[in-house]
Amino acid sequence: MDLRTRISTDLKQAMKDKAVDRLSTLRLVNAAIKDKDIDARAEGNDDGVGDSEVLAILGKMAKQRLESARAYEEGGRLDLAEREREEILVIEEFLPRQLDADETKAAVDSAVKETGATTIRDMGKVMGVLKAKYTGQMDFGSVGAVLKDRLSN
Repeated sequence: MDLRTRISTDLKQAMKDKAVDRLSTLRLVNAAIKDKDIDARAEGNDDGVGDSEVLAILGKMAKQRLESARAYEEGGRLDLAEREREEILVIEEFLPRQLDADETKAAVDSAVKETGATTIRDMGKVMGVLKAKYTGQMDFGSVGAVLKDRLSN
């Protein structure tokens, strides 16, 4: 079952279960996907976005909510921070398992070997390979630092 179908099925189940918070989050996810579909159709892609783009959307939404939760905690709004964290849990149900530090390092090493990268200038090629294979499975912000360290040695 593709990601879009899973989200739609879970949305319908949340309606039946009258799970208001879950339903709200799933509707936000669905709306974000539909927005990207509209953009894709405007660019001539009649099929809309694929699973890799949906994973990117979900990853971005989870990251935004994490940043919001931190800001709410710093501002003393623990109720709003908790709400954001609950939304993250719903979104993460659709994301693949995140790679741990060792797995991330192994993936970086593999991508470096695959591309034949030797200097920092090759970083873009390596990141392209990593994004193609591991979208939604790793935080590419932190991967950049690991990759820089690997290529500078």
